[in-house]
Amino acid sequence: MMNLMEALLPLFVGAPLLLGAVLFIVPRTHPLQYIVATGSLLAVLAGSITLLVTVSDGTVLAHQISLWPEGIAIAFVADAFSALILTAAALVALLSFQYMLVSGESRSPSIPALVLILVGGVSGALLTADLFNLFVFIEVMLLPSYGLLIFLSRREDMAGSRLYVVVNLLASTLFLAGIGLIYAVQGTVNLAALAGTGSDPATAIATAMCLSALAVKAAVFPVHGWLSRAYASASPAVAALFSGLHTKVAVYVIYRISAVIFEGDSSWMNAILVVACLTLVVGALAALGESSIRSLLLFQMVSGIGFILVGVGLFTPQGLSAGIVYMVHHMIVMGSLLLVSSAIEHTYGSGQLERIAGLRTREHLLTGVFVIGSLSLVGLPPFSGFVAKYALVLASADAGLAIVAGLLLVVSLFVLMAMMKIWANMFNGKRHSDVEILAAEERIRTRNGLYDLALLDPDEVAQEAALAVEYLKPPRGSQRNEGDPHENRGTRVPVALILPALILGGLSVALGFGGEFLVSLAEHASAGLIDTSDYIKAVIGR
Repeated sequence: MMNLMEALLPLFVGAPLLLGAVLFIVPRTHPLQYIVATGSLLAVLAGSITLLVTVSDGTVLAHQISLWPEGIAIAFVADAFSALILTAAALVALLSFQYMLVSGESRSPSIPALVLILVGGVSGALLTADLFNLFVFIEVMLLPSYGLLIFLSRREDMAGSRLYVVVNLLASTLFLAGIGLIYAVQGTVNLAALAGTGSDPATAIATAMCLSALAVKAAVFPVHGWLSRAYASASPAVAALFSGLHTKVAVYVIYRISAVIFEGDSSWMNAILVVACLTLVVGALAALGESSIRSLLLFQMVSGIGFILVGVGLFTPQGLSAGIVYMVHHMIVMGSLLLVSSAIEHTYGSGQLERIAGLRTREHLLTGVFVIGSLSLVGLPPFSGFVAKYALVLASADAGLAIVAGLLLVVSLFVLMAMMKIWANMFNGKRHSDVEILAAEERIRTRNGLYDLALLDPDEVAQEAALAVEYLKPPRGSQRNEGDPHENRGTRVPVALILPALILGGLSVALGFGGEFLVSLAEHASAGLIDTSDYIKAVIGR
């Protein structure tokens, strides 16, 4: 079984890339595109789960492409850490793509192919054991991302998309320069062969350049501002997709480089810890000033990156495992909340807190999913967020850093305040009178494939809104308000749009009750980061 899984490692990369290329030549809007893309994503998820089961005991699998000798061949390596993150990424990608199908965002014939190529790049970045190939796979991730932004961005805010491209190009240039310096000093870019070389000053500086580039891609303070602008200009579903893939791949690589090259050197880890604490505080505070649900959640994503990096900053077995648990939790919960935001924006035509209200009485299922995601993000039981934050606080206290532990708790209160802001403005209260007009405009644009700036016929919008109010039935068991007989009638989010977020929310609950399972996997993953001998032996045979 192990030999078979080793041989199949390249398929996690090659199959999505090949099928994505094939889909580009399939006739436009052919159903085969969506069938192949969905089947491929399901296969990647199933393979990731199988791989995770295989390496969950601490086993390290490696495959040398074309059977070239170790150290010369392109190596793909899977351990508990990479398999766990790959599984979470595959799940988020699958559910985000299903949301695109249901919402109609995938109507462009290139979307399925771009999503598959993106997943292939993510798989390669998580499984490669070579820094230059890591750079290549990160670029493979970025190219379809540019396409998704072009096809699905809001036309009135293309500046955010341009910012995304410029920032990532600059960060990639810095990353490649760092790799070049490492090769000039050490004569190799094989990650296993570079083990422990962080003690050399020249190598340390070059590696710090790579980490700086990754920090930009992960939206770490003080280079975090681009994320909220770029992701806010993208399609809501694309923002959810990117949240579980791009920033998390960058954080994963930071963990891996810190463990292999720096071997947890305290001076470097202390610097990472300081930056992590600043990131989680700034992200949480910035969220309080936002006026739209998506922008608020995007700053919560920045804060979450800080929480994750606290684990590697501590660089203890407990700290690393807690950081890994938080990474998985954050991928799941942020994906769920951003898909909730997507469903609201898609259905009601706006994500502004002051424009939409009263969802609690109209959208019972959506409200439940939002509450689950919010409580988990805050870190309350019985959700995955409680398991992750409790582990981080405990690891900080055990490391003698009571200040960090206290900071994690204080920032959690800021997170609670931000989520209460969404609840009070968007879910509570009486809905605004123009909500049906906003929703009608969004339905017409989606149906006709119009740009956001395209002018609509006011009479057509009014008729669409009136028909929705008149003919769509109120939720079962709702109470009619005599002052507004249509309060519970009209537009509502379809269940099919809520289902992807519901699945992720349910998984958060399951991981909350079964936290021991996730913690056990994370402990095996952290053990491989503390002691990298098995990883090195699997890659270069020594």
